[in-house]
Amino acid sequence: MSEVDERPLADRMRPAILDDIAGQQHLLGEGKPLRRALHAGHLHSMILWGPPGCGKTTLARLVAFHSRQQFLAISAVMGGVKDIREAVEKAQQHRTEAQQGTVLFIDEVHRFNKSQQDALLPYVEDGSLLLIGATTENPSFELNNALLSRARVYVLKGLDCQALVSLLERALQDTDRGLGTLGLNCDTALLQQLAMAADADARRALNLLELAVEMAMARSQTASQLEQEDIAAVLEGSVRRFDKGGEYFYDQISALHKSVRGSDPDAALYWFARMIDGGCDPRYIARRVVRMAAEDIGLADPRGQALALQGWEIYERLGSPEGELAIAQAIVYLASTAKSNAVYTAYHAAMADVRSTGSLDVPLHLRNAPTRLMKDLGYGKDYRYAHDEPGGVAVGETYFPEGLADRRYYEPVDRGLEMKIRDKLQRLRAGNRQAAGTKHD
Repeated sequence: MSEVDERPLADRMRPAILDDIAGQQHLLGEGKPLRRALHAGHLHSMILWGPPGCGKTTLARLVAFHSRQQFLAISAVMGGVKDIREAVEKAQQHRTEAQQGTVLFIDEVHRFNKSQQDALLPYVEDGSLLLIGATTENPSFELNNALLSRARVYVLKGLDCQALVSLLERALQDTDRGLGTLGLNCDTALLQQLAMAADADARRALNLLELAVEMAMARSQTASQLEQEDIAAVLEGSVRRFDKGGEYFYDQISALHKSVRGSDPDAALYWFARMIDGGCDPRYIARRVVRMAAEDIGLADPRGQALALQGWEIYERLGSPEGELAIAQAIVYLASTAKSNAVYTAYHAAMADVRSTGSLDVPLHLRNAPTRLMKDLGYGKDYRYAHDEPGGVAVGETYFPEGLADRRYYEPVDRGLEMKIRDKLQRLRAGNRQAAGTKHD
């Protein structure tokens, strides 16, 4: 093998022209925005946002190639303001000597802090650099508004299974950069296994293929076919994409919560399994399940909250993997039972009143009077002890501060236990209106 062939397969197979890039047709297809900009020479600084292995670095290199500009790359993980200044000096020198601009590619640009991002602004502004930043994190959360206003954000997508299989087939057949000289074949079904395990990541797919080929060659130097045992050997222990604390993390827990709220136990189980498979701590999910029970099931089925807490406790006692079943059971129950956010809505409405009305005095009749002075001041006077009233209710009594007597926050829904609560409250409220001598709600 030549020296260039010693590079990892994923690097050797890096596309050399735009048409070789797998996927991203929403950006690079005929008539699409980024392709039009490249062909027209209307280049601009940009942020490439997408999952690992979707082609961000490759696209940045091809932008520089098509625009005939110098390509410089730094990593925000290792670099800083010093590296930015050195890149600017190289760019200015290149413009003077070669009369060409410079593309500065910053990988993991979201890892730059505010001052480091600010250091880029004057050079992007005056055209000293054409900035291309790559990030796996949501730019609106991680990048300064000043930098975002000077760059266009392009969203790249993970590669689907078909695109990855085509890429793997090309790598097996390519005799210049790929594995074609080895003469190995592989059934499409096996390549699909690698593609699925790669989880939309082209780099990971090619790395898995390279490992599988090594397994096949170790099995037999004259092997002509990749076998199931070669594929199985490299897939053992692989997990799907899951970024703890990152964009994918919050997207998946959001999908789980909304599946429960939407009464879809099957989808809820899927997202739960995705998070567990990706390495999420089951305790985090258990805590969020309790939140779901309080927020979205509420008093329509109070058993849901108890079951969610039991699932959490059972996991603490059993651990993984047995305890995860108890969390799954709670998720399925919550997704399947009656829903109500009436208490959730009522709580926030009451909190809004508290914050907007200030520290209103507690009515005198609701105050305790442990001393003689307090009794003389009227504390507790005319308070009606509900247990001594007919039906255990002091009809017409007021429990709000002055000026808030007509507030109503809690409106039970027509589902589950809240149907009975609603009927009871309607009777109580009707009695209060009658006692107050009103004819309207």
